[in-house]
Amino acid sequence: MRIGIDAMGGDYAPREIVRGAVEAAAKLNGHQIVLIGDENAIRKELELAGGSWPGISVLHTSQVIGMDESPVEAVRHKPNSSICRMTQMASKGELDAIISAGNTGAFAAASQLRMKLLPKVARAGIAVVLPSFAGPIVMCDAGSNLTPKAHHLVQYAVMAGAYAKYVLKIARPRVALLSVGEEDVKGTSLVKQAHELLDSCPRVSFVGNIEGRDLFRGGCDVVICDGFVGNIALKLIEGLAEGLFKTISKEIALASPDLARHFEPVVKRVWANHDYAEYGGAPLLGVDGACIICHGSSDHVAIRNAVRVAAEYYENDLNSIIAAELVEEPATQRLNDK
Repeated sequence: MRIGIDAMGGDYAPREIVRGAVEAAAKLNGHQIVLIGDENAIRKELELAGGSWPGISVLHTSQVIGMDESPVEAVRHKPNSSICRMTQMASKGELDAIISAGNTGAFAAASQLRMKLLPKVARAGIAVVLPSFAGPIVMCDAGSNLTPKAHHLVQYAVMAGAYAKYVLKIARPRVALLSVGEEDVKGTSLVKQAHELLDSCPRVSFVGNIEGRDLFRGGCDVVICDGFVGNIALKLIEGLAEGLFKTISKEIALASPDLARHFEPVVKRVWANHDYAEYGGAPLLGVDGACIICHGSSDHVAIRNAVRVAAEYYENDLNSIIAAELVEEPATQRLNDK
């Protein structure tokens, strides 16, 4: 398996990206990692990480897409950027999976433009794994499609359900729709229409609407929403989790230094279960390839785990499963025509 990594993408690139790739390479059996970006900068970090690594090669690119650049404009005007070269290589079959912690919009746009979508897929969606108190939850979409149509949400349910089943090993994933109330009459017109479609979709084990406060109570394994709501929810969850852990740690330390030392291992274990870095990256479901999007502030741990996620996605041949599952239902077609 050949895995391409955008070495220039992310807040801590290239150091943390290269370090994560090195850690992943040490555990890979026969897989190859291609670090794409400024060759001098990458090789400098490789030397700091311990020198030569047989499983890692470097591909030089002369351009970098910044985190604040317009995605479409950046993809159009920077063809020799790490993101553009990487997606182009994947489209030609030169890479089996690609990973980036860089500009999410540019990475998603370049992936869909060059790698294309799977047959029958209308829009790609970002599937993020959220740690809940009852186990992991897959949320889709987390920012790829801000203004979807109802049948897009149905496809997200099918694709995210396949990811939960074959990668997270959840035998029969329960799918819920994120809304402002549990009743099927509540929500926007998009949510109401999606509810009707999901309720009649035999490919999905639909359990109805779910409210934001119930996300972590174990009522579902997959939650579906539009990309605007999903991205806001994701970042709210990340910020709240980080703030709570910092506050709890501070209060324990103030109460008693001895108590803080006693509870430190416990706090670290709990944090590890709720740290996005442990889940690596989020697959861009629906793209004809294994495309893993990482958090912009990803460190070496997140990148190392993103390589694991990419390998699992590829080895499970998830795209073939998704393509087979996406058989359009008559009810979906009728509502699409409205």
